[in-house]
Amino acid sequence: MDELKEKRSLWDEAPGESAPASKWEVPLAERMRPRSLEEMAGQEHLLSGDAPLARAVRSGRVPSCILYGPPGVGKTTIARLMASLTGRDFLEINAVSANVAALRELVAEAKRLKDLTGRAPVAFVDEIYHFNRQQQNALLPSVEKGDLVLVGTTTENPYFEINKTLLSRVVVYELRSLGVGDLVGLLERALSDRERGLGELDLSASGRTLGEIALGAGGDARQALTRLELSAHAVAAGGGSVIDVETVRNVSPKALQRYDRDQDDHYRIISALIKSMRGSDPDAAVYWLGRLVAGGEDVRFVARRLLVFATEDVGLADPRALSVAAGAAYASDFVGLPEARIILSEAVIYLSLAPKSNSAYKAIDGALSAIERGELQEVPLHLRPGGKGYLYPHDFPGHWVAQKYMDRPLKFYRPGGLGEEPGMARLHGLKGDGHDADEDEDDPARQAGGELLAEEERGEEGRQEGPDRNDADHGVDGG
Repeated sequence: MDELKEKRSLWDEAPGESAPASKWEVPLAERMRPRSLEEMAGQEHLLSGDAPLARAVRSGRVPSCILYGPPGVGKTTIARLMASLTGRDFLEINAVSANVAALRELVAEAKRLKDLTGRAPVAFVDEIYHFNRQQQNALLPSVEKGDLVLVGTTTENPYFEINKTLLSRVVVYELRSLGVGDLVGLLERALSDRERGLGELDLSASGRTLGEIALGAGGDARQALTRLELSAHAVAAGGGSVIDVETVRNVSPKALQRYDRDQDDHYRIISALIKSMRGSDPDAAVYWLGRLVAGGEDVRFVARRLLVFATEDVGLADPRALSVAAGAAYASDFVGLPEARIILSEAVIYLSLAPKSNSAYKAIDGALSAIERGELQEVPLHLRPGGKGYLYPHDFPGHWVAQKYMDRPLKFYRPGGLGEEPGMARLHGLKGDGHDADEDEDDPARQAGGELLAEEERGEEGRQEGPDRNDADHGVDGG
């Protein structure tokens, strides 16, 4: 009894282990897990030829690292290969369920194994971003002393989710979703492999069928193999020998879509939508809108982005765009999904096809820049409430009169050349002459965010355009 009560670590084998289960009780994705770098699907930028991670593994010296990428692209497999191919022990813990005691036990076991073998084990922490700051910091001494090689995986951006002190001590490798070709090759091997795969079932599938499975898997190898396994067993159970497209669609009717409203996909897809509209591509814009709708995104969030886009990127080239976006925002919220998808689609197509101008965005940002840099003027006396000398424009022909509206006039607005804006600018005596190319970069007014008007330009000419500010990619929420 005393022997049974002897304390065991998390990594000791349990006494009286039962016999191994049949291979058919182990999921196909697990059975087909690559045993070498050459068996890996995709990730050529890390694992092929002289790629950085491949060189490190072959040299036997693997770095502590974070493997960042979507599910089913090989993060866990790479971690295991880093250990097996370099002759290191492999310790595994899941950050979702592990407590502080388990973490301390991992660190102690890693130290014991290094003292025993002379080589630091690979300590694999799955979904490491679930560790809080204190738990992540607990790994720092062991990483710094080389008692363990930390390999953490995350599906979320490590630069936001991982403690900066820990992040500074590891290398971040980003893994990519697998392409259809990579997945088809993996499925072909699984279908023919008699040792680990489905070869014993003597089934066949056309390239079109395997392509259907690959497309539905959304770049996820585990999902692709799971779909193949379900389809294969369905055919075999019915006495068939061919996996066809109809079987695949019956078993897995919907493609896998990755979308998390609170994480990276949320920002990536809305960014793609905004940039597609900015690039005047309605087909791409509607596709990314569809991804948002299919992922269950809040229609109010989408509508807010359309409102911003209407003013920031369409602007005065088509002043009606704001009304279209505002109408779509109200109508989609009032109607709700699924019908709101049509309303949002109409607005997205309109904004994509509309002429573009960012003059309003650049004008206000130029003004704010000038203010932040110290361009603080007093309100002229005649513009103050009850001030004397103010000229009421409606009393003059054309409802306009030359009048000073700033003590030190500056120009911020530069009209765009598309849509209705040139006509509006001409109506008000404005012009876009590209003068900023020859402006004096040392002009203190220009450095403050606006262009100081020359004395002879003041008065009626004081309504001309402002300088061209930097046109950086500035969007909010991924825009």
